[in-house]
Formats: sequence, structure tokens, C-alpha cells
Amino acid sequence: MRPLTLDSLNPVVKNVEYAVRGELAIKAEEYRIKLTEKDNGLPFDKVISSNIGNPQQKGLDQSPITFTRQVAALTEWPALAELAPHVFPQDVVARAKEILDEVGSIGAYSHSQGVPLIRKNVANFIEGTLTIPFATSLLTSGLDRDGYPCNPSNIFLTAGASAGVSLLLSMLINSPNCGVLIPIPQYPLYTATLAQNSGKAVPYYLDESSGWSTSVPSVEAAIEKASKEGIETKVLVIINPGNPTGALLDEETQTKLVELCEKYSLVLLADEVYQDNLHQRDQYPFTSFKKVVMKTQSPIPLFSFHSISKGVFGECGRRGGYFECTNISEDIIAQIYKMVSVGLCPPLSGQIGVDCMIRPPKPGDESYDLWEKETNTIHESLASRTKIMAKRLNSLPGVSCVDSPGALYLHPKITLSDKAVKAAREAGKEPDVFYALGLLDHTGICVTPGSGFGQKEGEWHYRLTCLCPGTEEYVHKLAEYHGEFVEKYGL
Repeated sequence: MRPLTLDSLNPVVKNVEYAVRGELAIKAEEYRIKLTEKDNGLPFDKVISSNIGNPQQKGLDQSPITFTRQVAALTEWPALAELAPHVFPQDVVARAKEILDEVGSIGAYSHSQGVPLIRKNVANFIEGTLTIPFATSLLTSGLDRDGYPCNPSNIFLTAGASAGVSLLLSMLINSPNCGVLIPIPQYPLYTATLAQNSGKAVPYYLDESSGWSTSVPSVEAAIEKASKEGIETKVLVIINPGNPTGALLDEETQTKLVELCEKYSLVLLADEVYQDNLHQRDQYPFTSFKKVVMKTQSPIPLFSFHSISKGVFGECGRRGGYFECTNISEDIIAQIYKMVSVGLCPPLSGQIGVDCMIRPPKPGDESYDLWEKETNTIHESLASRTKIMAKRLNSLPGVSCVDSPGALYLHPKITLSDKAVKAAREAGKEPDVFYALGLLDHTGICVTPGSGFGQKEGEWHYRLTCLCPGTEEYVHKLAEYHGEFVEKYGL
């Protein structure tokens, strides 16, 4: 019998890379196990997973929103409402009953497109027709959306936003010369999915010197360059707020990007999963691409994504999200439905999480005061950590960091000397990977090297989350390691 070998696999598998779960993350997990041993010899007492936006991960410990978890508990085990009659607020009991009346049991398959009731609620959220007055809450941006119609039939609930992105890219890539415009730096999901589906990445570079802004002329130049290389650019990916940059697009730029899509007949994928992670809301508000497309009466095909993994919810493990189809024909939607039907349905726990995200308690509900306190606390702490960390990183020699107005990350640029680059090459590593491995070895802090997101030639970065508690201690360790690195290798 012939053994199963790497050569037996689909060759595209070897081309797939996903930096946030790559070499650094694997080594961090090895250290985490080693820390359980006596006399482990490590110079740190814990691993800090700053490489991924996973708010409730052990060590980051963001508390889940009580309302979300209470609804989850009662939908998992409805008898709890009677066994503990004075534990659950009445609005929680009512929400769980409403959902269970629709689905029967969360152990059953739902409609392949998602529970109809929840899709209707998502549509109301996007329209801005939910009765959620947020005058006293920090959540003034993400929960009173667009003011334009949304058809529940155009909503697909998914196992996180990533599942929707992967599905749609797999459907849109129709030849080896199909190009997809991706921002650099970008979230590695996109390059990984392109590799898996034999598509061509068409990079456009964000401008770090102006807060990681998007230049419409640079996007157009990327299209024209790709065309000369025989690539037919078909899709434009926008991540707003940005990952890993946290940058937010202003409406004027969004309008120009929509016009560019019209000019070149591009499908727009709007990754908007960080739409409620806004640290400077007055100066940097979020505007959805759906709103821009409707406002300008543009005919461009648009797919917009959202998720329960980010925002203040951080319910990454529940795998809940959705995408909306705008200006997509019924025959295309039928094909999307056919493809999602192959997977039967998205997880019911994730779908219920979506309902709790887009339909939280409203003033006067029994759960509202606690919900408002919990969500405001998370927003305030994240904004505070981001500001402190950016300031401290900018004080380090050879480091510059944009003070991110959105998302969960900072993406500092580090200057590495010729001596450091040479040492990295001799070790068989990219220079920023070499730096990040040293940081992990000395401090237990795991970050994601900028080479995993893409960057200009000769520049080096790393991405770290702003989710870590104990900010001062955390940044002190970063600064101490950087000082030792500079002392050894120079600037």
C-alpha cells in the first residue's frame, strides 16, 4: 500500500499560509505547556497571546456580556427558567422563548441561510429600524445603522465572518488569472483563501505616514499594473476598520472607492467586523459601505460582513456572523444558497449570538443597566489601553506606531539594523520574525510579525492586540526586550 504523503495532497494546500496561527503561535503553545512543569527554566511565568484578537482567551480574560450568556444558557437548557425562576431577567426569558418558539431546539438544523427570525432582526438592525435609543451609551455608532431598506432574503448567517469571506471568494475566483485587490497590510485570511482557490492577490499599499489611509489612485494603479501582467482584477477587498491597522475610512474616500468599482466593474467585499471597535468616535466614525452604495445609488455588487467575535462581545468560539448581499441578482443568491446548503446550516449558538449582538437590551428592560455598564467598560478600557500602548511604543528608539482609532490592534514599525537583518537571515528567518521570536523567548509575549500581513520592501512591523490586562507591566516587558535587542544589534 502506498503511504499518504504531502505529494498526495492537493498542491494548493502547500501554498496556504496563515500567520496569526503560524510559527510564533505554535511555539507559544509549547511554552504554555512547558510552564506547567516544575523547574521549567523559562524566564517568564506566563504566555501572553497578543497575536490574535481573541478577547475571552485565557490570559486576556475579557468578561462575556451577561445578557448574551444568559440567553445562551436558556436556549441550551430551557428548563433553567423554571429551575432558577428568580435568576434570569424577564427580558432574557422572553428572548430565549421567542427564539425557541422559532427553532424548536438548538440541537436541530436551522434554515441553511439562517433562522428566519434572526435574519429579519439583522435586516432591521442594518436599516436602523430597531427600537434602540442609545443616547446615554457609548454604542452610538454600530447600533443605528444605515436608514436604507434591507431584505432578510439577502442576509446569510454564517459560522463567523471568515466562513462567508471564504465562501464568496471561492465562488468569485473563476480562473487562475482572476485578481483580488487586497490592502497591504492585510488580514491573512485573504491571501490564504486566494492560495486555496488559485486566485491572484493584487496588492494595494496603505499609507502609514497618514494613519494607514487608503489612496484611491494607488488602488487604481494596482489595477492597471495587474492588467499589464495579464491579471483580470475582479474583486476589491476593503477592511474597515482596518486589520491590522485600525484605520477608518472617511465617507468621501468610500464614495471614490465605490466609483472606482463602477469604473472597473469590481465586486466589493466590505469586511466590517470591527465596526463597533471605535476609540475616537467623534473624530473617526464608522460608515458602512451599504450606506454609501445606497446613498449614491450605485449599482456595484456589494457583500458586507459582520461578526460576534469582535466589538464588545468577543464570542470568537461561538462562530457567529453574517453577510448581506447588495445589488446581487436572484440567480446569484440562489447559487450562494446552494453552496451554503452543502454545509446544512451555521451553528445555532452562533446565530443566537448574532441576535443578541444586533438586538441587545433597550432602556427600560431589566437587563439594560448591566448591559450598558459592561459594554461601556469594555469600550473605555480598550480605548485607554490603545492610547497608552501607542504612546509608550512611540517613545522607544527605532519604533513608530500609529495611534489606532479602531479595531483591536496596534501595528508598530520597527527599525532593524543591518546586523540584525544579517543575524535573521543566517537563522533562516524573516527579520521581523527573528525579532518576534526573541520577544517570545524572553518575555512570553506572542505577537504576529508584519511579514505575515504584507509590508513594503525593507520595512518591518509586528501586530499586537490591545486586549491584554496589566497594560503597564505588558508594555514594560516590550520596552525592556526592545532595549536589549537594540543594545545587541544597534539601530
